[in-house]
This record gives sequence, C-alpha cells and structure tokens, in this order.
Amino acid sequence: MDILHWQQRYERWLLQHYRSQDAAHDLAHFRRVWNTARQLASGVMVDELTVLTACYFHDIVNLPKNDPQRHRASRLAAEETQRILTADFADFPAERYQPVMHAIEAHSYSAGIEPQTDEARIVQDADRLEALGAIGLARVFAVAGSLNVPLFDADDPFADRRPLDDRAYALDHFQSKLLRLPSTMLTPKGRALAQENVRFLVQFMAKLSAELQGCYQSLDEDILARFAPKG
Repeated sequence: MDILHWQQRYERWLLQHYRSQDAAHDLAHFRRVWNTARQLASGVMVDELTVLTACYFHDIVNLPKNDPQRHRASRLAAEETQRILTADFADFPAERYQPVMHAIEAHSYSAGIEPQTDEARIVQDADRLEALGAIGLARVFAVAGSLNVPLFDADDPFADRRPLDDRAYALDHFQSKLLRLPSTMLTPKGRALAQENVRFLVQFMAKLSAELQGCYQSLDEDILARFAPKG
C-alpha cells in the first residue's frame, strides 16, 4: 500500500471522527505539517509511513493553551493514536507503533521530550515551522481570541518592565516561545526555514511598535535590532 493511499485513508477517518478544538489544529494543519515534513525529509533515509502517521495524528488530543495538563497533550495524543490504529487500521504494521508514538510525544514544545530518531526530528521541526511565519502569526491571535486574551499590554507591549506572560497577552507568546524556536530546530533545512520565517515575525513586531508610536510608514529599528535572528 503506497503512502498516498495511507494519507487518503487517514483524511477520510479524520473527516468522519475528528473535530478540532481550535482553528490552528484542523485537518489543513495536519496536511501542511506533512507537506513540510516531506520537504525536510528530502534526501534523508526515513520511514515515510511513520512520518506521515505522526504528522496526521500528532494533535489528535489537543488541550487548550490554558489547560493545566497542556504539557501532557502529546503523550495523550500518542496513546490515542495507537488506540485508533489498532481499532480502525488493523493492517497498520505493529512494528511502527512505537516509532510513531515517539514522534508524536516528542513533537511538543511543552513536553520537553528529546527526539531520538530522524523521523521524530523531522516531525518536530515541521510542526514548529507551522508556528512561525504568516500562519504562525495568524494562529497566535486566533487562539488568543478564542481564549479572550488581550492582544498586548498597551503600557508595555514588549515586556520591558514586567515578566513575560503569554497567558495574559498574546504578543508575549512571540518572546516566550516563537522567537526561541529556531534554536530548537534539529534538521538543516528546518533551521534555515526557521531563520527566514522568524524574520517575518520580528518585522511584524517592529511595525507594531512603530504604529504604537504613531509612525505608520516605518519599522522600529530598535525592535529589529533587539529581536532579529542572529546569523
């Protein structure tokens, strides 16, 4: 059975059984992560079925950002994926259960699990690239809106005089997590793409800063210098 056939089966199953808890983790997200993973895997000897399966089910359990059990979501997703594969995909190779579960468990930033395989490293990088760039920017504010979180602290938008708190202000998520993602990339292509994507986020921050100062035609050079990726 070729990889496209598995992908089609997974999509049919998800359309029938999966309901996303937020706009950032729908079926289109799974497709994009898979497409990115294929780019990262080009020229690397990996098991495509393991990567595909992990990409399509890595967020099958997706707890809200403000859930106290959020750090356990990827472990719960791995367990649920094995249950689904056993129950609804009886021909899925049993020897791939553990590699798939590891890739799902390790993809999460909050879980803090170090990927031990090339498949897991690729899935982690692909998912984190989704959090950067234009899509990542849209996701931050979509999730913030769903949780009724303010966009930023009007008195101190870049946390110059207060601790970062991305549960209180959406913009804080850039510094508390997103701008740190390039340093966590584990594949050469992932690192290059992350550096490029994070520049877009920094430009957005600089434009926001300029507008808050009443300058609508320019970027804030101090913000660019402060947050621009190095290298």
